[in-house]
Amino acid sequence: MLNPPAPFTIDSQHLYLEITQFPEVQEQPYSTVGACQRGWINQKCLQAFLPWFQEEMAPTARVYPNSAALPSFWEVVNGTAITFDRDRLVLIPTLAMDGDELRVPQEWVDIPEWVADYYIAVQVNPDDGWMRIFGYTTHQILKTKGVYDAGDRTYSLEKEDLIPDINVLWVTRQLDRSETLRAEIAPLDPIGKTQAENLLERLGDRDVKFPRLAVPFSLWGALLAHSGWRKKLYERRQGLLIQRSIPQWLQTGVANLAQQWGWEKREFVAVPVGMRSAEPVLGLSRQIIIAEQTYELRIFPKSASENYVWRFELRSTTLNGQIPAGFKLRLLTEDLQAFENNQDTATTAVDMLYLEVILELGEGLVWEIEPTPEDYEREILRF
Repeated sequence: MLNPPAPFTIDSQHLYLEITQFPEVQEQPYSTVGACQRGWINQKCLQAFLPWFQEEMAPTARVYPNSAALPSFWEVVNGTAITFDRDRLVLIPTLAMDGDELRVPQEWVDIPEWVADYYIAVQVNPDDGWMRIFGYTTHQILKTKGVYDAGDRTYSLEKEDLIPDINVLWVTRQLDRSETLRAEIAPLDPIGKTQAENLLERLGDRDVKFPRLAVPFSLWGALLAHSGWRKKLYERRQGLLIQRSIPQWLQTGVANLAQQWGWEKREFVAVPVGMRSAEPVLGLSRQIIIAEQTYELRIFPKSASENYVWRFELRSTTLNGQIPAGFKLRLLTEDLQAFENNQDTATTAVDMLYLEVILELGEGLVWEIEPTPEDYEREILRF
């Protein structure tokens, strides 16, 4: 666990945090030098800010959606989201020393799934070991007063329009919860599977240095809004084309990226219909937390001889624990379409929820659970 960095004062108007006391950031693969630098500065910024923020303002603050997802954001865009209470902020770091402008990528402003309540401007000086929070604003102000630059698809605010003291954020929240933080934005039209595959094929080429500017924002934003496609884009830009094949994971081992998402290989016991004896089968397991209770999502073939029929199970990890009434286990196609018998619902407390589906080789599915688990992001599992 990281200790909060000690704030120190260079000027009285802004908060400075020391960054040199933290361990070096872990190296993550990125497709370009620019993405590598972006990942480095964002991680440095996060390591300095989050412990201080948890200590001083919001003990429950955590990375959104989860730490494992961060490289797939930093591969293509600057900024790191943090949730606290029911709100969200985005850290926007910069290495620029000659200006106090906040410049926010359009993705954090106009993709509904990404929108935040607050945007924090951070100047990072790694050579001297400090970072300065030189102001913050809200989505409402950024959207209505910010200047949109179509060239690099950013919204910007000059320092005169920023609130320089981040402590004001907390005081304002305590005194006035009626403040309008978010402006209304138009939803993005969803894109189909074929169009998404074409975009992934084109933008997954690491020779495309600025994929976020290579296609209209309506397409780019819709692609990123689907977290499964965002992860897939990251994998393709790393040259990892077959990382999400479940049969391959069962044969050769779970890929590193999948392990980061929490998947592990396990042996389960399947009982084929009409047979008295049980048979062991290899499958995947992932721990899930909902309302501070731990559950297990299992995926395995119905039997060793019927590896085209796959079974999804949700169980409690507590001895004799049950799935509460109201829980739902749902499967969707890769482009988030429902299909017949794609959902199991607990109308009363039950031992487990389960679904069985017949899948063709290469077919992809997305799983969902209600209530939404902690750190949940959609992911495409390919069979």
